[in-house]
Amino acid sequence: MAAPNLSPALRAPASSRAHPKAKPGYGKRSVSRQRHDGGGDFTLLPERERHIAGYVDALPEGAAMDIKSLARSQPLYGQMAVGSALRALGVAGHLRHVRCLSGEGDQVRWVTRTFWSRTAHDNEWWTAFLAAEEHHRTPQEPTEKVVPAPGEAPEPEPAPAPVPVPAQPPALAVPQQRTAQPQSRPGPSPAFAALARLGRTDSRLALSAADCAALEQAAAEWLARGVGADYLTQALTAGLPASVDSPFGFVRRRLHDKLPPLLPATTPAGPGTPVRRLMVECTECGAPGRPEAFRDGLCRPCREPDLA
Repeated sequence: MAAPNLSPALRAPASSRAHPKAKPGYGKRSVSRQRHDGGGDFTLLPERERHIAGYVDALPEGAAMDIKSLARSQPLYGQMAVGSALRALGVAGHLRHVRCLSGEGDQVRWVTRTFWSRTAHDNEWWTAFLAAEEHHRTPQEPTEKVVPAPGEAPEPEPAPAPVPVPAQPPALAVPQQRTAQPQSRPGPSPAFAALARLGRTDSRLALSAADCAALEQAAAEWLARGVGADYLTQALTAGLPASVDSPFGFVRRRLHDKLPPLLPATTPAGPGTPVRRLMVECTECGAPGRPEAFRDGLCRPCREPDLA
């Protein structure tokens, strides 16, 4: 008779070794000072969440943490089940989805990270951790540099040999005719383009050109607050209902209700000065906000749907 598997956390399968990596700077980020074995930390979780937690815990740093990548590596659960498990793990205190504005000077970008902790923590701990993370200096990636041995002078690179240029016969002057230059038509604004792409991301939010023009100013307000077009698209398409009767009304309501906070003005960063801003994403709907505004990884409308 085979002995039953009494392990509190199902071990991640061997496929975790082939799990895709996220882009540099994105993906899984483990909190510091963790125990080596987190099996006991998942004992009280339901079976599905225990299995997903064991799998995520075994993933290396920088592994892709989006729902599609995790579901492709899970033979037992699909995308909806994985998404529900991640939301439950956020409520349990094991993870937080965070967007950081990181970079130097004018070269900044939004970086999506999932902070993972084997030990479940309460909201106060996560708020303090993310506040410290926001003020942490981003380490610069080392660049490879060839250093000569002590006492050895570097050899100068040989100068390239000059390439002879063949003599060209003088060209006859040809009178040029004046042609009317066609005036270039201005393209759509970034806000209009982001709204127009919603229907290609999810057909339930297909908008007409007139709809995009009517909502363009509201979408431009998002971009003026420091978010990118990809962030806007994700916030508008996250957690859609099974059917959307009025895409225009639905998008207009989300543009109003999920408008990100206006960050206080700061001194422009000089060259080489790291820029870091941090906003937490709701694990249910993806709405952004400050860490202290979230409880159990959820925004207020998702925590208290009856009051929204």
